[in-house]
Amino acid sequence: MRILALETTEAIGTVAAMCDGKLLAELTLELRLRSAQSLAPGMKALLEQVDWRTGDVDLVAVTVGPGSFTGLRVGVTAAKTFAYAAQAEVMGLDTLEVIAAGAPEEIDLLSTAVDAQRGDVVAAFFRREANGNLHSSGPAELVSLDAWLSNLPSGIWLCGPVLKKLAGRVPANLKTVDSRFWAPRASTVAQLAVRYHAAGRRDDLWSLLPHYCRRSAAEEKWEKKDA
Repeated sequence: MRILALETTEAIGTVAAMCDGKLLAELTLELRLRSAQSLAPGMKALLEQVDWRTGDVDLVAVTVGPGSFTGLRVGVTAAKTFAYAAQAEVMGLDTLEVIAAGAPEEIDLLSTAVDAQRGDVVAAFFRREANGNLHSSGPAELVSLDAWLSNLPSGIWLCGPVLKKLAGRVPANLKTVDSRFWAPRASTVAQLAVRYHAAGRRDDLWSLLPHYCRRSAAEEKWEKKDA
């Protein structure tokens, strides 16, 4: 099973190649460029590094959100286009679950969050179960940043790229995962894809779409104007 994994939730994206559960390579996309400019060259460089042709890929896995509107659109579109060309399967993974799956193994209770702009976050709770995996304790929620921090149970660990904005603001009764684990990674996308594919999960190429937490600011402005 050869997996091409894409992660474009944040400004800095990653791509990874995994074969039979073994990570072969992971590349960080060009830092000076946006994902729309850097993703295709990054995918090409990755395939060359692991000596794969397009048709060698069996599954394309990609984060579908929540996250950046543009980043998610670019990632999902690239994943679907490549999968169609390669006649490969495609799978979309939840960004918050990808972040949780990359957290250190000693963490049993975790809240992951991404920045939703306008003072809000999208957050979800995860608890480590007997199988060793962190599983969601409920659906992700769009809440204000202050409400997220104030309603968390004491002692819980926090993780996610939104923490870059919170220097000095995290309450003393909460614990923050090391910054190395805040951003979702393509290698973790691939790991989750291996688990779900083995369990029989398949996503439809034509219906796979990004999952947004809200309408974009442009869409909201247009609705108000139209009204």
